[in-house]
Amino acid sequence: MQKRLGCVLLQGAMMAMLLTALPLMAQEKPAAGVVRFPLEVAFIYDAAHSQTIGGTNFWMQGGGMQIEGRLTPNFGVVADVTGTGVSQIGNTGVGLALVTATFGPRYTWAPGHGRYAVYGQALAGDGFGFDSVFPANGGATGSSYNLAVKAGGGMNLALTPRFAVRLFEADWLRTELPNTGSSVQNNFQIGAGIVLRIR
Repeated sequence: MQKRLGCVLLQGAMMAMLLTALPLMAQEKPAAGVVRFPLEVAFIYDAAHSQTIGGTNFWMQGGGMQIEGRLTPNFGVVADVTGTGVSQIGNTGVGLALVTATFGPRYTWAPGHGRYAVYGQALAGDGFGFDSVFPANGGATGSSYNLAVKAGGGMNLALTPRFAVRLFEADWLRTELPNTGSSVQNNFQIGAGIVLRIR
């Protein structure tokens, strides 16, 4: 548990450094002949579909924030923090809140000078489940740290050079919250929102 907490804190510190450094880099004036690629910040409404071991389907709702630093016209790195939750899973009287912090590469394709941009991404990091009941040695616990892996993609529609709409993002989200089975959850997450571009 302490090792997992240490990993989460280390990853959080690395993401904080990235989130601090990228805006500063974006404000610097590029040298003559040097191309400065954009920094994008997205605010997203998210819904995640999951299922209990007994087969009960449920949806969690929430939101998230993503920061992408573009390294080339097409390739960038993304930091994604998302929180979703449900007050009650089926008729169990037990809810679930889940926060994931993931980081990884994103590839974006935008045809010519078109307004649409399509991207794919593969992210990994940590998740934190709480406000629920998880099996543990000697009983149960109300929270758990776990691995989180997210893979998928989406589409943006540019309205101005600095503002776009995230038409959709769809991801497979794997978490490893403790349960009485495999302790693996395969979730489907979908979202939409707005994107701000900082040059």
